[in-house]
Amino acid sequence: MPIFSTVFLKNLSILSLLTLFISCKKIFNSKQSVANHEYSTFFWFNYQGKDDSFKSISKTNDSYINPILSGFYPDPSICYANGKFYLINSSFSYFPGIPIFESIDLVNWHQIGHVITRKEQADFSGLKVSKGMFAPTIRYHDGTFYVICTNVEASGNFIVTAKNPEGPWSDPIILPEVEGIDPDLFFNDDGKVYITHNGVPPNNISKHEGHRAIYMFEYDLENKKVIGDSKLLVNGGTSMDIKPVWVEAPHVFKKDSYYYLICAQGGTRDNHSEVVFRSKAVFGPYLSYENNPILTQRHLNPSRENAISSTGHADFVELPNGDWWSVFLGCRPYEDDLYNTGRETFLMPVSWENGWPTVVGGKNPLPVIHKKPNLPISQEPIKPTTGNFVSHDDFNKNTLNFNWNFIRTPLENWHKLDGDNLLIKPRTESIHTKTNYSFIGRRQQHLQFEASTKLFYKVTDTLQTAGLVAFQNEDFYLLIGKRLNKNGNTEVFLEKNAGPLDASKPTIITKKELNENTDDLFLKIEGEKRFYNFYYKTKEEEPWILLGDHMDASILSTNNAGGFVGTYLGMYTSLKHF
Repeated sequence: MPIFSTVFLKNLSILSLLTLFISCKKIFNSKQSVANHEYSTFFWFNYQGKDDSFKSISKTNDSYINPILSGFYPDPSICYANGKFYLINSSFSYFPGIPIFESIDLVNWHQIGHVITRKEQADFSGLKVSKGMFAPTIRYHDGTFYVICTNVEASGNFIVTAKNPEGPWSDPIILPEVEGIDPDLFFNDDGKVYITHNGVPPNNISKHEGHRAIYMFEYDLENKKVIGDSKLLVNGGTSMDIKPVWVEAPHVFKKDSYYYLICAQGGTRDNHSEVVFRSKAVFGPYLSYENNPILTQRHLNPSRENAISSTGHADFVELPNGDWWSVFLGCRPYEDDLYNTGRETFLMPVSWENGWPTVVGGKNPLPVIHKKPNLPISQEPIKPTTGNFVSHDDFNKNTLNFNWNFIRTPLENWHKLDGDNLLIKPRTESIHTKTNYSFIGRRQQHLQFEASTKLFYKVTDTLQTAGLVAFQNEDFYLLIGKRLNKNGNTEVFLEKNAGPLDASKPTIITKKELNENTDDLFLKIEGEKRFYNFYYKTKEEEPWILLGDHMDASILSTNNAGGFVGTYLGMYTSLKHF
């Protein structure tokens, strides 16, 4: 055979193999695409903060921004261990639960995980969004991290432990004797351990609405059970003469031979405050500080610039140099007592005078910017948790980033990451039910923001939908999505729910039929304090098309929607939404 023929045949063979490979790849991709029709595919998610308050400040290397955790991060608790600070928050019925952050300087925080990551630890099925994980406390003792918390309307008070704060955390140690909410764990210098918590008044006799009390148990750390009966520490609050309400969130610590008990008082809205008591004995009697409260904003003009309201529910931490600082919750209303971002985490120094602590400037308008603590500044690149930032997720990892949450505990696996996209399986559960429906969301962290995503979903009947939702709870949300109309054509729609389903029904505010022959849809929500705008388009290069203009989103405020959470911006899909 001539040499050129051999070369020709070899090249032909290589060409054939290459052609076969390309053909197989096309077939594989085609099968993959068909399989993905069972899912709603989200290609990316973009979030951007645009708050005017952050634009107007001049931050220096010696200053930090309040809040330190913007958005729905309430009820902060903090501890110091091995040269680092650890901070956790309430998460209610969101899963994974109880986010945990790490910092070396108190102002730059990065999330290292969650405490509640397995259904064996907590199953939130059937719970309202604002039930579940209430007011956790984190402490470190003798090489072990402890978190004590209340699983409201489920297992009650419990303790979990970990050697590594990133986890895994243990299964819960249930504390049936500890009633009420907001438990605290205190390790005394004599080796004894105590649990302090909020509860009903003595003998369950209320003197007035909101009358509560603070109790303490001794706790057997080795045998994992309480010792003896509870002891009453505080009845009602600072003084029964003023009919104090909702004394809660107790934390105990010791300094200079005194035991200090700090508590929230006044309820979690704009009458909120932080108060302090002290005693020479761990079980009391505890004396109320004559200058209580040590932190509140309730007496200030609500129309002041960059107002921060509802401050309270504090925890203290001592720095290696002896300075003391406090983390606490607060809110940033856009008008009156309306805020969609929920209760956020703030930071301020603590000063001591005549043996009593107070939050520095705690009764003055809290600053958006303040001088940093006397600590080495973190040199690591940490994604910001406050200020105006951009957060973009291409879903190119094997697991979801820590800022994503489900609503309630997933009991089956209905999402996956394929290396380039997030695939969410639509199921019969819908956003109208108290179930773990197909929703994955992140916190709204700014009063002014923009959130957008690219979606692929081939709807095949009028019950199906997929889209982007601004969500407070099942009764209060705004949803932009796609569906089939009665004529069998695909349309984009805007739905509003502003009340319980037994009293009202979700309303389609506006809709528009999509003429383009594509299953792709780009969706965007722009928030401007009270009002949100909703946009869509079918091609990336096209300009955004306005679907809903100046929609009143105050229905997402805690004042209107109730509960204790903030707004989530999430990707959602269902087989039976309508």
